[in-house]
Amino acid sequence: MATDAGGDTGADGADGAADAESPLIGAVRAGDTTAVRRILVEHRGPYVDDAAFCLAVRTHSGAIAQLLLQYGADPRTGAPGSLLPLREAVDSGSPALVHALLDDRILGRYAESELLDARDLARDWCETGVEAGLRRRTGSEDVVTRTRVQDDEYNSVDECTLDGMTVRDGHGAVLTRLEELLGARTPFEELMARATVHADQDHASWAAVTMLLAQRRDRATWTAAAALRTHTEPLHRLFGAEVLRLTHLFDGSDEDVFAGPALDTFTGWSAEETDPAVLAEVLVALGEHSGPRAEAALLPHAGHHETQVRRAVARGLGAWPSPPAFSGAVRTALRELMRDPEAGVRQDACLTFADGKDHDPVLIDAMAALMEDEDRHVRVIAVYGLARHDDGRCVEGARRLGPPQPAHPDEEHYLGAAWGYERERSGR
Repeated sequence: MATDAGGDTGADGADGAADAESPLIGAVRAGDTTAVRRILVEHRGPYVDDAAFCLAVRTHSGAIAQLLLQYGADPRTGAPGSLLPLREAVDSGSPALVHALLDDRILGRYAESELLDARDLARDWCETGVEAGLRRRTGSEDVVTRTRVQDDEYNSVDECTLDGMTVRDGHGAVLTRLEELLGARTPFEELMARATVHADQDHASWAAVTMLLAQRRDRATWTAAAALRTHTEPLHRLFGAEVLRLTHLFDGSDEDVFAGPALDTFTGWSAEETDPAVLAEVLVALGEHSGPRAEAALLPHAGHHETQVRRAVARGLGAWPSPPAFSGAVRTALRELMRDPEAGVRQDACLTFADGKDHDPVLIDAMAALMEDEDRHVRVIAVYGLARHDDGRCVEGARRLGPPQPAHPDEEHYLGAAWGYERERSGR
């Protein structure tokens, strides 16, 4: 069943005394994802035990359960009774929680009838809607409280509470996963409706649907997604663009059959799209192609009035494989984007040059100037870029920044480039 808002978050009483000895168990019990991640990074290997995973699942902490799986937890070591029933996980509406229980290592525990029952329950929630479902369960006509929460490392959902009962609205993602496991090929239109009901690319249900469609990598899906380019609703155009982009991105075949059609489609689309969110998605797709055609389609949007569009250009100009040297037009665009009013644009432009092979001294100096930026993350990227370009100014920049901030795990990677440069130089 769904969780009560304020329900028990502890382990079974009999285990309490023993579990209290483990900082990992304490962090899982508290639902502190940041602390769990820090402990896992510091203590790899056998420190990740089945008790922590089982506790995370029992307390509906799907994101933590997924994190423990990533760091080596083995769900097979727990007894069947140590995990909550699949039906209860589906009821919770948390895709991360359901996905943890559907891990390949324990999937065999479930009879097909149990998976079918879980699928039907998820479909019922989707068709009824979370708010109506809560009213049906509680009998209350009060206002439903909605809060956006992170469900796993990448995706979020709305957490809805009514009369002490809390449910997450990720049933669309849950249903999509269960249908896939059961071998069903849900029609494109049905999946699109399931995703677009949330109108949010970061929602778990949108992500589950677009990923599934992209992984089909067949002509029928490509044609259906491409047809949305002329849809009157921007949300449907956005959906089509993302499915096409991911289809090409995940095409691991030697033929790369979608590369040519994707470049043709997105080049034309970028010149006619008027909605900023859709245009940004199209430009991100273009940025996954190298060559003069993609560059020529990206550059006209470098001065766009919307930040998300300029960020897509800044990232896209660094298409992989990076050329030995950027064209003059790209160098000019990157210099301007490094001076953009928005920190995110400056950061992306700096990172594009940092990771490139071009060692243009003007752009290196522009990057060095960003070590004085008001935004800390822009300064971090500038230091990283200088280290990548073998510029000694990175050392002082890293010292001024100090140690990496725990809230930003990527800082250790970026600042590590400067520390590595300093060690190399001192060893010469």
